[in-house]
Amino acid sequence: MTSAYPFPAAGAGLLFLAILAGCSGIQKKETDMAIDVALLDSAYKPTDDFFAFVNQKWIDSHPIPASKSSWGAFYELREQSSTALRGILEESAEQEYPASDPRSIIGDFWIAAMDSARISDLGWAPLMPDLKAWKHESDPTKRSTLLAMQLKRGAKGPFDVYIYQDLKDATRQVLYVNQGGLGLPDRDYYFRTGERADEIRAEYQSYIGKLLESIGLYDASNAKRLSAAVYGIEVRLAKASMTLEQQRDPYASYHLLSLEKVQKTYPELDWKTLFLQMGMAPTELILGQPDFFRQLNQEYRVNSAEIWTAYQQFHLANSFATEMHPEAEELHFAFYGTFLNGKKEMEPRWKRMAESAETYLRDLLGKEYVKKHFDESGKARALELVENLKSALAVRIQKLDWMGDSTKVAALDKLNKVMVKVGYPDQWRSYEGLKFSKTGFLENVRAAESYEFSRMAKKLGKPVDRAEWFMGPQTVNAYYNPTLNEIVFPAAILQPPFFYREGDDAVNYGGIGMVIGHELTHGFDDQGRLFDGDGNLRSWWTAQDEAGFKEKTKAFVELYNSYAPLSNVNINGTLTLGENIADLGGMVIAWEAFKIASAKNPQRSVSGLSPEQRFFLNFGQIWRGHDTPKSLEQKLYTDVHSPAKYRVTGVLSNFEPFYEVFQVKKGDGLFIEQGKRCSMW
Repeated sequence: MTSAYPFPAAGAGLLFLAILAGCSGIQKKETDMAIDVALLDSAYKPTDDFFAFVNQKWIDSHPIPASKSSWGAFYELREQSSTALRGILEESAEQEYPASDPRSIIGDFWIAAMDSARISDLGWAPLMPDLKAWKHESDPTKRSTLLAMQLKRGAKGPFDVYIYQDLKDATRQVLYVNQGGLGLPDRDYYFRTGERADEIRAEYQSYIGKLLESIGLYDASNAKRLSAAVYGIEVRLAKASMTLEQQRDPYASYHLLSLEKVQKTYPELDWKTLFLQMGMAPTELILGQPDFFRQLNQEYRVNSAEIWTAYQQFHLANSFATEMHPEAEELHFAFYGTFLNGKKEMEPRWKRMAESAETYLRDLLGKEYVKKHFDESGKARALELVENLKSALAVRIQKLDWMGDSTKVAALDKLNKVMVKVGYPDQWRSYEGLKFSKTGFLENVRAAESYEFSRMAKKLGKPVDRAEWFMGPQTVNAYYNPTLNEIVFPAAILQPPFFYREGDDAVNYGGIGMVIGHELTHGFDDQGRLFDGDGNLRSWWTAQDEAGFKEKTKAFVELYNSYAPLSNVNINGTLTLGENIADLGGMVIAWEAFKIASAKNPQRSVSGLSPEQRFFLNFGQIWRGHDTPKSLEQKLYTDVHSPAKYRVTGVLSNFEPFYEVFQVKKGDGLFIEQGKRCSMW
């Protein structure tokens, strides 16, 4: 989730301000076992490194699997979800269902996806008609027609197109066009200095050439020559692209323009034809990055047909390499999986295909997942916790000494309007009319891509569906969405160690309570605070309070900038600012709610641990995990979240109740002078 506001459509890189967290391999029905004291590592003082004290023994005994770039409690929970989906997929494939039964669609998709022998025999043949169709057209209308036909069937192109709420008018849905067109994880990869950066660029250019040669339309010499030209286009597009930090400002990417103005400014595409071919007839659109589109217009003007053809063929092949024959999969994995992220081997085919199925059949699988794996009895308690956390945040807002009365009124109004979604949607997505073959896997994938694009395109000009979900219930995650002012907790996250249906308050507030608080705080972080209670991008702060907020963010940026997870790469305190604010805010609110709940329902000690200690210990273990050095490096450059360790230590070193419970003193590793600690909500 590395893109910025506004949000793209589901499946196109959602930027929800999401929390990624973990679970431990603990007994699910006995809350007394939630904290395994045998895993606490006495080699580390909790006041020096609480993360290691809680998690290092587990990490040492749970190496990263060869097929993963990261491993931890969160990933274990995802494995459980994948296994559950596999059962649904296999059951749907093994039985015959009427064509009207959604399980027939699931079964057909799975049968085709798992027919690896047929996929191998076909090679590039299923994609070859489209690869050959990419003969670059100099005429803007013909060029736009071809581009539209490819983009709406899932191919990556030089920019992204999607329908979403107007950031400044949350009641309507509009067309967004944003920068894209790069094959490396972020624009800065094209310019970062250092030996590793040079190696990545060289390896990426080599990968472009190998993939172009693999499709069989170029010999080795021409593939290598054209790879340099393709890379050159990307470098120039990257230079004109906004950085991740710049994209954190939603105003910077909001340019509402008439279609006529767009056509006049960027004439190398026929924009009206482009959108009509996609099933849309807009009169206006929101253009994200004008500098990028000026450069793209120039690239269309100056590059030869041969170079643009190779550019589009590479991105088409790269878009679907993971759904193709083994050679294509292996080329893609060697660069993106091994070289960039440190994975040693691919996941077994069933896992890769289960992930693909979830992408294209999210709600069909989600509906079956809920039937089989979601305990409805816990939903009421989860909702109760949410309301308690909202009440705690209201108390915190009212007590703030740096915020004026008028801004507090607006903040409380926004908090009261927060919509809460727990478990699964009330209305499932329809897949009526979507049909799959049992023999054509790539054809199924592209049919699903086209179906979802059409679903999205039909939203243009329609009322906003405030009941829509942007994650499936089988997803181990949670999110806050500022344009709907909602917090969402899918079914799969409502299990230990986050949530114990019959658990005590100590572990629940330290787990899911912190997650709830985190998501609520996103409504008031450096991005979320820019939206009002109805989801509109507008200023509702006094100038003095806004200045006070910005002053407080400086301590967060400075502290997290100082953390160096790798010897040569520090955390980017600006990129991770929103998540760091939400992490500390989530802790503050969860603790407040926990103390209120404890006053009403006194907690007991377990295994010699006080309720307060167990609160913090469960908070520590939900972040249990570690990364390969290559994966960690990529996350430090592109992830808006700080690494797991610093989501624990960075929070606790700024939280006074932790100092009191664990008796943190000056000289301890987590100690920060009181006047220098971060604070916000």
